Amino acid sequence: MGDVALIAPVIRELKNQYPDTTITLVTRSAFTSLFYSIDGLKIFTPDYQNRHKGLTGIINLFRDLRKLKKIDYVIDLHNVLRSKLLRWLFLLSGVPASVIGKGRTEKRRVLQGKNKVQLKHTVERYRDVLEKAGFPVLPETGPWIIPSEEAQKRVSGLMTETGLLHIGVAPYAKHDLKMWPEENMIRLLGLIAGRYKVRFWLFGGNEETAQLISFQNRVPESVLVAGTLSLDEELAMMSRLKFMIAMDSSNMHMAALTGTKTISIWGGTDPLTGFGAWQQPDNYSVRIPVEELTCRPCTVYGKGTCRRGDFACMKWLTPEMVLKTIETIL
Repeated sequence: MGDVALIAPVIRELKNQYPDTTITLVTRSAFTSLFYSIDGLKIFTPDYQNRHKGLTGIINLFRDLRKLKKIDYVIDLHNVLRSKLLRWLFLLSGVPASVIGKGRTEKRRVLQGKNKVQLKHTVERYRDVLEKAGFPVLPETGPWIIPSEEAQKRVSGLMTETGLLHIGVAPYAKHDLKMWPEENMIRLLGLIAGRYKVRFWLFGGNEETAQLISFQNRVPESVLVAGTLSLDEELAMMSRLKFMIAMDSSNMHMAALTGTKTISIWGGTDPLTGFGAWQQPDNYSVRIPVEELTCRPCTVYGKGTCRRGDFACMKWLTPEMVLKTIETIL
């Protein structure tokens, strides 16, 4: 979901700067809220469970897209097996295509410690594809994801109590190498609550709901969001927060793209590889410097296990270190 969310800035720029171009975005139905406010954007949502499942499904998807309207150009922002096959079908039918360059060699060199420099952000790589396709776009200021008015109205009724700091918290991530120890997060929230009058809103995926319920029971003044609101409503709530605290996760990306200040906590991954929270100050990404812990980063996406065996990249990060960054906002 994070990769899809990061498409929002460039799709918005493309539509705004080429208003007479018909753009059809092919994405899962679960992600449509990320693009709700882009006027004139057409969205096609494949049925990957039935008609568009497997190899035959990709051929059906190709045929269904061809029926919509004459397609003059295909832009592949994903470059995985499914999108490659779809792209090749269009190429065979005479439709030109451009594909994202993910910079895998550069990223590998960062992980190997050979060249620990800041790589292009993923949003910039998306822009590069548009330029190759003949549609260069200029950066625009955020917010880049704007929830629907209906969602904003529904959420506003949940955040009416005055005098509170509304803080979002997404304490979990898909992979262990991206996850700060739970006890540290609970202690951090306790430190914040001891200094300020707060309400913590707990975000996460549906598969994390059980963990979040247990987490909520240990954090006074916290409210569970995951599993209770739609994605559109979650985005509306994110846009109203004082700030978000998150791991390197889709919630980090979505909060930043709604224009909310986002404090992110990094372990095995690092913003160096191009997946940092979009347009957030560098010091909002809290991590042990690579000069102090030379094994960092050890992964781009968070997969794998700790090479050292002690998970130092996360365990060395204390709640006090994160609080120091938060206090620059407060």
